[in-house]
Amino acid sequence: MHTLYIVPTPIGNLEDMTLRALRILREVSLIAAEDTRTTRILLQHYDISTPLTSYHEHNKLSKLDAIFATLETGDVALVSDAGTPGISDPGYELIQAAIQRGVTIVPLPGANAAITALVASGLPTETFIFLGFLPKKDRARRDLLERLAHVERTLIVYESPNRLTDTLEAVIAVFGADRPVCVAREVTKLYEEFRRGSAGDVLAHYTAKPPKGEIVLLIGGAPPQVIETWDEADVMVALRERLDSGEALKDAAKAVAALSGWDRRTVYDVGVVLKN
Repeated sequence: MHTLYIVPTPIGNLEDMTLRALRILREVSLIAAEDTRTTRILLQHYDISTPLTSYHEHNKLSKLDAIFATLETGDVALVSDAGTPGISDPGYELIQAAIQRGVTIVPLPGANAAITALVASGLPTETFIFLGFLPKKDRARRDLLERLAHVERTLIVYESPNRLTDTLEAVIAVFGADRPVCVAREVTKLYEEFRRGSAGDVLAHYTAKPPKGEIVLLIGGAPPQVIETWDEADVMVALRERLDSGEALKDAAKAVAALSGWDRRTVYDVGVVLKN
């Protein structure tokens, strides 16, 4: 087997191609593209004549044999409609299948809407959760957000313009109207826009002016939970109750420390005194 290259393509601006990516697309035997019409525009722009085949959600199973047949004799490049293949598209299934068959996988760095939007959002970047597309049904979307209500990481969501206000309403219902958000719209394109502010203010803006184009919604994490530190008497009572119920001191100390704001080692030492 030869090599399967994972090649990012521009999310808007055709200049966002690396020199390495262009070389790979010229050298491989076949390009497997999520949308051949979009990819053909890119190839024509850079005068690349490599054979092209479609690989998308509706033909991903039937196309595997043809792609692996090509890999027997030459390299293949996987590209998505835009951005990095495998992120919210069927490319990851081809990658999984290739790994199972022992094909060498070579990923190239490049354009990605989620990361590009994140670094310009003004929200914390040191830790985040990428959620892809949220469920379309209101109840399922609400349930997912409720499970994330106390997560302190920045959340990144891909959203369609016609569902953005519904999603912002769900964010407000679960997280509150003051939760900071950023709507990154048409990133890298001519009408690129970053709308930053509270969820309430951003919802008001897009209710009055419905959005268009590709959208990344970034949601600030929950504020850190402040644990009120217990006094020693409360710690001793909680420990005594757990120890009297037969709970091991190690487990009791860990549980009480999480609730009380005390250091676990200190709680354990108090427990040793109680037991003696």
